[in-house]
Amino acid sequence: MTTTRQQEAAAFFHARLDFQTDVSDVHTALAADPSALIVIDSRSGAAWDQGHVPGAIHLPTADIPARAGALLDPGVPVVAYCWGPGCNGATRAALALSEAGFDAREMLGGIEYWIREGFPVRTEKGEEIAEPDPLTAPRLIRAGAEAACGC
Repeated sequence: MTTTRQQEAAAFFHARLDFQTDVSDVHTALAADPSALIVIDSRSGAAWDQGHVPGAIHLPTADIPARAGALLDPGVPVVAYCWGPGCNGATRAALALSEAGFDAREMLGGIEYWIREGFPVRTEKGEEIAEPDPLTAPRLIRAGAEAACGC
C-alpha cells in the first residue's frame, strides 16, 4: 500500500523526468536525430564563444520573449542549458520558453557536464573536445572512463 508521501514523491520524480534531461540523453537524442529537438544555450555571448553544444542556438534568457518566436519551431521540443549545476540559468530559460508556448526542458549539468562527459563543443576553430575545469571535475569522469557513474 502506498502512502500519500510515496505518491507525492512519485509525482515529484515523474515531473522531474518530464521537465529535465541530462547531457547524455541530449547527446544521444541529437546523434539519433538532430531535428528531434532544439538545443538552446542561454549563456552570454562571451560564454557562447568559449564553446557550446554543436548545433545549439544562442538565445540568452533575457532575449527569449522577443526572439524565440522567430527562431524556434513550436512543434519541436526545446532543451535549454546554461553553465552548470551551480547556476539556475537553464531553469530560468526553460521557464521563459514554457511561458512563450514552447515544450521546454532543462538540461541538467549544463555545458560543464557536457564537457565532463567528453562530448565535443563548437568554437571558432570548429568542433573540439575541451578539457574539464580541473577545479570542478576529476579527469576520470569522462565518457568511457572507468569511473563513470553508470546511471
